[in-house]
Amino acid sequence: MADDKLAVLIDADNVPYKNVKEMLEEISRNGTPTIKRIYADWTKPNASGWKNVLLENAITPIQQYSYTTGKNSSDSALIIDAMDILYSEKVNGFCIVSSDSDFTRLATRLREAGMNVIGFGEKKTPKPFISACDKFIYLEILNNTEEADSTEEPESTLAKRPVKKKNKAEPISKVDARTIKLITQSINDLGDEDGWTFLGNLGSFIIKKKPDFDPRNFGFSKLLPLIKSIGKIEIDERVTGVNNIRHIYVKVK
Repeated sequence: MADDKLAVLIDADNVPYKNVKEMLEEISRNGTPTIKRIYADWTKPNASGWKNVLLENAITPIQQYSYTTGKNSSDSALIIDAMDILYSEKVNGFCIVSSDSDFTRLATRLREAGMNVIGFGEKKTPKPFISACDKFIYLEILNNTEEADSTEEPESTLAKRPVKKKNKAEPISKVDARTIKLITQSINDLGDEDGWTFLGNLGSFIIKKKPDFDPRNFGFSKLLPLIKSIGKIEIDERVTGVNNIRHIYVKVK
């Protein structure tokens, strides 16, 4: 829900820092991030890239020393904090940012307690953790434009340079037979006597089946353009009410 209070807990050892701004914008579409914490051994050189990101986005760093070589002690600190926050009853949901399957049980436990759990991670994230979340978003789809050149130049020089177009990143998934089957079966599951399904209900229903489903995975900004690309689905636009509100219904041909 857009008015949910969310706790954002980031495992810095298992996600890159380059997409944090886009990630927080995505989180804001799902609720209000009231708690933002990030876990790492900040004495290690590989954590240095996070420092400016934390300041810019008001994320609280939590220091957790690595007591044993090869073990990720940040995991246990994040889990303990998550349970403390759960029992404090200050939030309605959690955003767990990691590509590590170690948080599978945590996500399951939080959902058992009635929390909405949104996961963020890279494409390499193991399936058990993805399935344990209500919704899972790949970090790769958040950075869908090339970064502008940050070098400062005089305006006269910039005016002479050709405009650099921002290109969309390559889709991380293809619209294959399995994806088409998921969409068409979901339409049939929700369809009325004539087979029509409201598009808004369809998107939510598919995510319940497959938490990492997102049209952006396939290079589409919304569900409707993705459905249009399939070609096996009828689309009916219905205008209702005094304000001429548009509702989109879909049906398998």
